[in-house]
Amino acid sequence: MHPADIADFIDHSPKALHEILFDILPEELKPDVLSELEEDAEIDIIESLSSEELSDIVEEMAPDDAADIIADLPEERVSQVLDLMEAEESEDVRELLKYGEETAGGIMTTDVVAMKENQTVDEAINAIASLEPDEEFVYAYIVDHDQTLMGFVSIWDLLREKNKKTPLKELTHRNFISANVDIDQEDVVHLINQYDISAVPVTDSNGKLVGRITADDVIDIMEDEASEDIFRLAGSKDDELDSYSPVKRSMIRLPWLLITLIGGFLIAIIHKSYQKHIVDVTLLAAFIPSILAMGGNTGIQASTLVVRRIALGTLKTLDVGRMLLREIMTGMIMGVVCGLVIGAGAYIIGLDSDTIAPHNLAFIVGFALFSAMTFATTFGAFIPIVLNRFGVDPAIASGPFITITNDIAALLIYFGITVLLLQEFIA
Repeated sequence: MHPADIADFIDHSPKALHEILFDILPEELKPDVLSELEEDAEIDIIESLSSEELSDIVEEMAPDDAADIIADLPEERVSQVLDLMEAEESEDVRELLKYGEETAGGIMTTDVVAMKENQTVDEAINAIASLEPDEEFVYAYIVDHDQTLMGFVSIWDLLREKNKKTPLKELTHRNFISANVDIDQEDVVHLINQYDISAVPVTDSNGKLVGRITADDVIDIMEDEASEDIFRLAGSKDDELDSYSPVKRSMIRLPWLLITLIGGFLIAIIHKSYQKHIVDVTLLAAFIPSILAMGGNTGIQASTLVVRRIALGTLKTLDVGRMLLREIMTGMIMGVVCGLVIGAGAYIIGLDSDTIAPHNLAFIVGFALFSAMTFATTFGAFIPIVLNRFGVDPAIASGPFITITNDIAALLIYFGITVLLLQEFIA
């Protein structure tokens, strides 16, 4: 079985079996399996291992995977495990642990093929061939005597070159993309996506090559960031899925729910203040849930699309005006369609009403829904942009905030239109 499949089997096994299943694995599989485990199973197994056993396992891992494992250990155990590792592997991991967990330095591996310009194609091929078979290298990076990154040579350049004694400087691509160790991991994703590269070299503040980040690392980051954004939109956190108690989960979710509840009180106050205006046409109250629901849904649709574009870095400053105009037009089109549909339904329902003509009821409800949906779409697209501009993660506040704001706005629009038109329309 592939280590990832074994890890998946252990992840879905009862907690009591985690240690037993890992213990019976062949020694050569343990590093790969441990690096693939989900957090809960990983913690169970690490706690069951002695520092000596753990050091033997992690020093066989890629440096970035080893650093991820060791970073989760208690501080006193980190030193124990690092001291028990081979000096070279320990130094690589110590270097990675200096960087923030969600920075380029924190997710890179220090395993790189670094060559000098005066070395030959043959030497570069031999350097790559000497590496472990499970290590994937697409580029050999060219550095000077100070390890300053000068460019790169792809493995395809090396294989296609007929004269294997050709100096690497003749094949070096000097127009290259690199990432500073301190940039956010999301920015690394944007670099690899934007420039369609298989790996990005990582440099320090002096331009010296310190590591690389590969496409498979980026896939993991994209999954983590997407999950984080989705949970934030819901006013929750991704790490509460399995590890938190019901009380802890409640404390995470309650703040935005309480804000929503306050919004509900405001809606009740608005409803009460306008009640005297619609007391003679109680049929109008029957459409309030539809108006609120449609406004909330369209607002969330718009905000989700904008939040995702912000997260992917594809929303440029020059695009904001055009994007907002497009969302306004989209909201108006959806509002017209849904307004006509609900208007037709209101007309049928109002046929037996003795307080308002059915066509007047249809106009009030249909026009109110059109207005509410247009506002909600515009507001839902606009708020994430404003939050992002002020340095607030739009995924944290957009969902619950936009929902309750659109509910309040939709109700005000509905009652406002009703008050303006009701006196004239009452039969």
